Amino acid sequence: MTPDETNTINNVAPEAEVKTTQQPQQAAKGNPYRNIALALSIVAVLAAFIFHGIHSRASGEARLRAATDRSSILSVSVTYPKPSARTDELVLPGAMQAFVDSPIYARTNGYLKRWYVDIGGRVKKGQLLAEIETPELDEQLQQAKAELATSEANLNLSQITSKRDENLLKTHSVSTQERDNAVNRYAADIATVQSNRANVARLEQLQSFERVVAPFDGVITARKTDVGALIDSGANAPQELFHIAAINKLRVYVSVPEPSSRVAKPGAPAELNLDEFPGRTFHGTLVRTSDSIDYTSRTLLVEVDVDNPTRELMPGAYTRVHFKLPDNVRSVVVPANTLLFRKEGLQVGVVRSGRAELVNVRPGHDYGDSMEILSGLQPHNAVILSPSDSLITGTPVQISHSALGASAQ
Repeated sequence: MTPDETNTINNVAPEAEVKTTQQPQQAAKGNPYRNIALALSIVAVLAAFIFHGIHSRASGEARLRAATDRSSILSVSVTYPKPSARTDELVLPGAMQAFVDSPIYARTNGYLKRWYVDIGGRVKKGQLLAEIETPELDEQLQQAKAELATSEANLNLSQITSKRDENLLKTHSVSTQERDNAVNRYAADIATVQSNRANVARLEQLQSFERVVAPFDGVITARKTDVGALIDSGANAPQELFHIAAINKLRVYVSVPEPSSRVAKPGAPAELNLDEFPGRTFHGTLVRTSDSIDYTSRTLLVEVDVDNPTRELMPGAYTRVHFKLPDNVRSVVVPANTLLFRKEGLQVGVVRSGRAELVNVRPGHDYGDSMEILSGLQPHNAVILSPSDSLITGTPVQISHSALGASAQ
């Protein structure tokens, strides 16, 4: 390349560069809206950053408040009551007794002549059990009969005399005084005869007690005399000759605890089990109650009657009596660490609508680590475990998830 060409190029290049620089400036000066849009974009970005920061701070504060509120609510563990093992029936011990049980005493003095029935003997009403020999009573009866005969003879004489004097008085053959004496003697003899007749009847009645008879159908459970034994019917120390019991029907006496006394209703059925009859059940009926709670044992005495036509059951036997519980008497069991002992009585805490509620409950059997609750709780109630002593009704609570998992298991 020649020097002239080089100079020519150098002279041309600056001019072209100047033209190139001037064209953008002119273009910029010629488009002002583009600069405004750029500024607005920058402002929008800055506003977005500011809004995001403010919103993040507000959200953080809201989350902090919510966390603070949640942490201020008492978190509790809960459990649900389980049906009691005794939900279907109430089992109590009972003592069997004869429907009628009576000792037999002598009503006259003497010596036992002979006896006819020993222990275990089945007897009918009026059946002869023993005979008593009463020689002294027999002599007294003979004497009383003789005195009665004498008084009757005197009565006949005084009657005749009274009638005769009454007729003689009409003819003035006797005085009025003599007639009055005869009439009064007749009246006295009437009273004497009546007295002697009553005495004879009394002695005859005593003599009839020489025959000892059964007062009702039953079985002889004891014989406490023998031939030749002295029989004394004294009121201070009467001697029992026999003991008789009616066992065609038995009475079973049961002491029902006060919390379960509502089950004791006359007419309620009962089932009996005895160790000497394994696998067998005897049926009875609750016929009456004492209608009074015993102050010492806090129990209600009830009577259950059981038919015993085969006489398999015996008085004095121990039995277990099963009473069916109605639905409103069925119970549940809760752990012992759910109970609160307050002045209002025994209570438990129940979670309802996010708040604690203290519920009064009626206890049943104490199993040590758990307690039977007869009323006040239902199986669906969420019962608070280990409640604080300061817990009151209305306290906000929340159930912990771990507690829910444990309860579900």
